[in-house]
Amino acid sequence: MFSRKTRLFLLKSLSLISIVRGYNILVIALAQYLAAIFIMSPDLPWGEVAFDPNLFVLVLSSALVIAGGYIINSFYDSEKDLINKPQKMMLDRLVSQRVKIYAYFVLNFLGVLLASSVSFRAALFFAAYVFAIWLYSHRLKKLPFLGNIVSALLAITPFFAIFVYYRNFDTVIFVHALFLFLIILSRELIKDMENLAGDIAQNYQTIAVRYGTRFSKQCVTLLVLLALVPAGLLIAYFDVGYMYLYFSATSLLLILFLVLLWKSNSKKQFVWLHNILKFIIVSGVIGILLIDIDLLINRLL
Repeated sequence: MFSRKTRLFLLKSLSLISIVRGYNILVIALAQYLAAIFIMSPDLPWGEVAFDPNLFVLVLSSALVIAGGYIINSFYDSEKDLINKPQKMMLDRLVSQRVKIYAYFVLNFLGVLLASSVSFRAALFFAAYVFAIWLYSHRLKKLPFLGNIVSALLAITPFFAIFVYYRNFDTVIFVHALFLFLIILSRELIKDMENLAGDIAQNYQTIAVRYGTRFSKQCVTLLVLLALVPAGLLIAYFDVGYMYLYFSATSLLLILFLVLLWKSNSKKQFVWLHNILKFIIVSGVIGILLIDIDLLINRLL
């Protein structure tokens, strides 16, 4: 059996993984690679893209900076999360605030340093990304509308780094990005309704706190209806291969989501709505493989 010291070390390691949300970071890294192979550079040999050292560094820098972002967000939200996520906080609090800050600076420093090996502009990009995440966590996230919009923009910023690297300015990429942005922004508003108790206690002036859950539902409804527009455009006017099946199924799921939204009034129900949107986002990552089935088969063989 493990000694007490070993068990404590393992628990603290698990706590740190929980804080940086390792699962989310892996999904983002996978999405960056799939987007690079199937969307940004479909004409390049897959091996040239998958084993591009610069792409690897950009993805790794993104992962490090995002992990740092989760840490600083946990640092500022510790009191609020004691109310909203008491069970998770029991694990997260095994890591002291001092260790969190130390890890935050180390991860961000490594992220920017690695990006500098690609180019000076890449280093500046990630340095600006680090500052934007800190500004959001420190001040902007407590503001209605602006906090939600900035959060959604920060979530898609890692893909912008890949987009700039490959210099692919096809319209279809912007339509994809718009759909993703609207879904993520909808999820941010749902999270505000889910975390209403803690936000009120800590004086976070979110949309749900300042204007009420009914107005928040109206905003989410508008965003979801707007998201159906790029989804429809991708189905009807752009060559997305078999990924049209994903956008078709997602459109139906979003309609069901709206029905459930207006029937939801408890935290548990808002958590379910949050999970539906998370499922749409994660399945969209896998759905990228459907853009070119022949390309996928050829690259697997």
